[in-house]
Amino acid sequence: MAGTAFLARRLGIGCLLAGLAGPASGTGDVSVTGALYPRDGRRDLTAADHLRYSGAGVLWCRRADGVPRKAAAAWLIGAPSLVMLNAHNFRNRQLETTRLVSDCYFQIGGRNYDFVIESLRLGVAPDAQRLHITDDWALLRLAQPAEAPAQPLPEAAPDLPAGDLTLPVTIVSPAGHGNYRGDSSLETCAIHRIDAPTEGGIRRARHDCNDGYGGSGSGLFDEAGRLVAMQSASLSMNSRHAFDIEFHYGSALLIEGELLAALRAAVRDAAPGRP
Repeated sequence: MAGTAFLARRLGIGCLLAGLAGPASGTGDVSVTGALYPRDGRRDLTAADHLRYSGAGVLWCRRADGVPRKAAAAWLIGAPSLVMLNAHNFRNRQLETTRLVSDCYFQIGGRNYDFVIESLRLGVAPDAQRLHITDDWALLRLAQPAEAPAQPLPEAAPDLPAGDLTLPVTIVSPAGHGNYRGDSSLETCAIHRIDAPTEGGIRRARHDCNDGYGGSGSGLFDEAGRLVAMQSASLSMNSRHAFDIEFHYGSALLIEGELLAALRAAVRDAAPGRP
């Protein structure tokens, strides 16, 4: 296990190996796990926050015994029937199926919505053999339109230079975290590096936002309220250390490249009058 954990830290995929879509808020002993960083500015989402981040929803999935549990954050985005979330909710690093879409549903505005099972679109290329940070996205359609406002689709890819920077962001975690007592959370934090593009022309953003099990899929918004990235994984999950750009940071994928193209196509397909 020690060797696996070390490899995960080096590759930047700690949460994918650990199963980030596992227990969400209220399932862990926060007095033991704590936040990822000594600084912890998280707070519960308010009614005003839900209005501002309108597409914030939650993926719920049933255990083997049929009991539903919070799995991760998910976003109603661009259309009342389109949901964006992480691919690792359904596949592991080796792209093996770990959870069926039929075992899950989407919750927003206090209502539950089933998915169209065959609509699952994964971010990985057809010939891919591994799941990475930058292809850790998936799209699903709802069986019926949600009676809730969707998160607006970004008009353009984030205009952010590659390399080191300090970009203030707000991480919105509608499913909360296993190491946080609230049902949802919000925190002001910062992106500190944008890596070069990899899978699908998408870049990884390294940030110092506190995360926890169940926090995958959280949205990162800039100061203008634009959705710029989606959380994928964090190193040394639930270990309390100072932020380190190489060894202890969070990883989010920017809303750009093939992800943004897929979102635009899905929104066009969902337009009234389309077959």
